[in-house]
Parts: sequence; C-alpha cells; structure tokens
Amino acid sequence: MPEIAIVLGSDSDLPKIKGCFDVLETFGVSFEVIISSAHRTPEKTKEWAKTAPDRGVKVIIAVAGGAAHLPGVVAAFTTIPVIGVPIATNIAGGIDSVLSILQMPSGIPVATMPAGSAGGTNAALFAVSILSTTESGYRDKLLAYREDMGAVIAQKNEKLQKMGYSEYIKMLEGK
Repeated sequence: MPEIAIVLGSDSDLPKIKGCFDVLETFGVSFEVIISSAHRTPEKTKEWAKTAPDRGVKVIIAVAGGAAHLPGVVAAFTTIPVIGVPIATNIAGGIDSVLSILQMPSGIPVATMPAGSAGGTNAALFAVSILSTTESGYRDKLLAYREDMGAVIAQKNEKLQKMGYSEYIKMLEGK
C-alpha cells in the first residue's frame, strides 16, 4: 500500500519532478504515481482523491502548471494533507502556477512548494516530514539526511577557505 500518492495533470511534468521520486526512493517510502487532470478527467480525479485513504495513502503530492487547479481540486475531495507542486510555464515562469496553488480559499488548505526543480524535491521531503510524526524510522532518516547536507556544506567551505573565493569561483565556472 502506498504511503504517498503523486498525481500529475500531465505526463510532461514527470521529468520535472524527478527529484521527488529520487527522494522518496532514497527514504524507502512506498508511493503511487498517476496522471489525472482536474479539467480533462475531473470525475477520475475526484474518485482517485476520495479513495486515497482506502489505499493507505497518508500524504498526496499534486503537481500542476498554468492554472494549477489540480492540488486544490484534490484537496476538496480528501482530508489527507495535499502538497502542491507548481510547474514552471512559458507564460510567467511558474509564478502563475505558484499563485494558483498558493491562493486557496480558507478551509481547504494546500501546502505550496516552489516552482522549478526544487519543488518536487521539497515536496517529497515535506511529505516524509509528515510521515515522520508517527514513524520514527523516517524521523531518523531525515535527521541523517540533514546531517549529510551539513557535512557537504562544511566540505565546500573548507575548500573555499583553502582556495580563496576567486579561485573557487573559477572552479565553479569551469575555467
């Protein structure tokens, strides 16, 4: 049974949230992925959202661009926490998607992640955080993940201190 469910309004969004899948696999979280549109398959979306608790789903990640109604529509049909991931568009670079998800009316909350590649990664980490409130194994993995991030930053700082900022910038630019 999946602990997390991911719904995308379009298959073109799959590669844009690869970081989400990578994080969930790293943490060993079971998940399902479907394509269902708030506008083109509204009945399927409604039924999927309403039956999520029966499938054991504890958190939903809803990915959408443009009008980005999918996270709100899903949230309207379930009490499971919904995390919205806005997809960047050619129209406004993703701010349109962010605002569509962010501006939910009072009473139907949706957590909103950033547009771009960080959105999927942060959505997965936030979902694991939610799971960690009742499952200590996820809490321990999150703590280790954060310690690893800190170690990477410490290594980069050590290198910066040895090289100096000018040489470090050249290294980053590949010069």
